[in-house]
Amino acid sequence: MPYDDTEFVDRDFPASPSPSTGGSGRGTAAAGRAPTREELDAQVTANQQQLAKLREAQEQLERARAELEEMRRRRADFQQGRTELREQLTRGIGLLEKADFDARRDSEQLGRSLEGLREASQQIESLHEEAWTDSDWNQQLSRALTVIENARMELNSARLKWPVLDSSSASSKSAHVGSSSPSSLADLPFKTLLRLGFALTWPIGAVGLVAIAVFAVVLLQR
Repeated sequence: MPYDDTEFVDRDFPASPSPSTGGSGRGTAAAGRAPTREELDAQVTANQQQLAKLREAQEQLERARAELEEMRRRRADFQQGRTELREQLTRGIGLLEKADFDARRDSEQLGRSLEGLREASQQIESLHEEAWTDSDWNQQLSRALTVIENARMELNSARLKWPVLDSSSASSKSAHVGSSSPSSLADLPFKTLLRLGFALTWPIGAVGLVAIAVFAVVLLQR
């Protein structure tokens, strides 16, 4: 029987393509070759575009973070300022309310003191000594003294409440004394200077006379 080489071939297993076949051999060679310059430029451009997008996204995130930091700072300033001003305003309102109360009280007391001094002044002005008669002058004098004493008590009470009365009276007294007193001894008249000299020297003269008299008595006794 003649030899047939096809008898030893497994028909269920596909035969591998020959290296000399056309299509599949060209694809393997294309996958393993080095990239061209155009392909490298395209990859560099793609990477640069991707980096640009990442930088833009980073800048947006930085701006968002800066805005959040600014909002947080402003919120902290708002809370701190509200707390401080609330405390200061509460304290200021309390102080002004107390000052207003004191001012109203002082104004009422001042009004009463002023009215009392006006009444005392009117009562003093109503005293007319020339209208007193022989029959009632004693009673009128007692009444006048009572009016004067009441006016003095009213004035002293006002001085205790309002120190400005004492300060004004003291300044007027000092001004009166300053205007009435001479600026120096040279402005005094000659007679006044003689009297002042005598007033200053007569005690010394008296002591000298007493000493002379005692010395004379001692001599006479010897």
